[in-house]
Amino acid sequence: MKTSFTTLKHGLTAVFIAGLMSTTAMAQQAGAQQKVPELVRADGSYPTVKLEKDVIVLKVVQNAPLNLQKAPSIKEGLATNVERMAGWIKKACTTGKKPDFILFNEFPLTGYSSGPRSEKIKFTIRMDGPEVKRIGELAKECDTYIIFGSYATDPDWPGHILSLNPVIGRDGKVKETYWKTRNVTRLNDTEIPTTTIESVRDKFRAKYGIEEEFPVLKTEFGNIAVSTVQLDPFVFAAYTMRGVEIMMRTATLFSKTDVQAIALYNNVYSAMSNITFPADSGVPAAFGGQSLIVDNKGKVLAEDPSNNENVIEAEIPIKKFREGRRIQRYPLEVVKPVFDQYKQEVPMNIMDVPDNQLPQTDKDMKDFLDRKSRWLNPGGQG
Repeated sequence: MKTSFTTLKHGLTAVFIAGLMSTTAMAQQAGAQQKVPELVRADGSYPTVKLEKDVIVLKVVQNAPLNLQKAPSIKEGLATNVERMAGWIKKACTTGKKPDFILFNEFPLTGYSSGPRSEKIKFTIRMDGPEVKRIGELAKECDTYIIFGSYATDPDWPGHILSLNPVIGRDGKVKETYWKTRNVTRLNDTEIPTTTIESVRDKFRAKYGIEEEFPVLKTEFGNIAVSTVQLDPFVFAAYTMRGVEIMMRTATLFSKTDVQAIALYNNVYSAMSNITFPADSGVPAAFGGQSLIVDNKGKVLAEDPSNNENVIEAEIPIKKFREGRRIQRYPLEVVKPVFDQYKQEVPMNIMDVPDNQLPQTDKDMKDFLDRKSRWLNPGGQG
């Protein structure tokens, strides 16, 4: 009896210790998974790489792509638009000063398509597709970075239409692909049904890591980031905290004041490239073009106020700008009590649903947001 009790006691002790060790290991593993890497330095400095030159040249192209919905076929339309881009890249590289960055608009390869999801999703590209490869060849040929936006699809995100901005390096390879952080909402009686980081944040973070939510590309010509976001000062403040020096922007129907204000408030240089709308597009000319480059005070360095196709350029004294620079002095501790009580109208992750449940049209997206709204449904969504 004594032997049995001792054996049982030892067995229970072993089970307890094993369980404790397992629990501890699980807790440590969970802690490691939850540990957030350093996203912002506490002393206001930010990581960089050595600059290759003191002054860099940024060029912005505003052009009119062929809308794929009007092309004889999607393949032919993409081929046409790639060669249109090629023509503008060659022009940017052979006239004026040699560019270090060439920035295109939001839709140079596809144009802007309309219709339900099942229709729009046809008029997209893949980041591993032949169009991106061709632009890479041109970047290498010109020895420049090329940046552009596009609606895109990805097999990891079936059914989703993504708004992506690849940055292609001087070696022709994609250095970073920027997802759109979030869509502007409540401006019209419809909403944008594309997928953003905000709308699938948890799954995005699990796939790519928290650092990819506001990535900064450290280049030999300065720290850059790319965004299609509009009228969202907090998004650009986050990018600035991460160390952006030049904010590249691709947005359609943008506000010049927004571009200037974001540059001024965050002490960054910035550029916006807009699409141009031909007379047969059905879009008023007033919404096209007007691309610009501004300095860190919001002063316009270069601009084309027309709806015509063109290339504009400006020099940025990046070495002088970087000397002694720290990130902006944001009063987070002052505003924190108010910010802590603010409830965002639409919760995170609302597009993390089976693809057959994704909103199909702009109107469907508005109805979807209305159902998810914390403001319209108090006590509903968390």
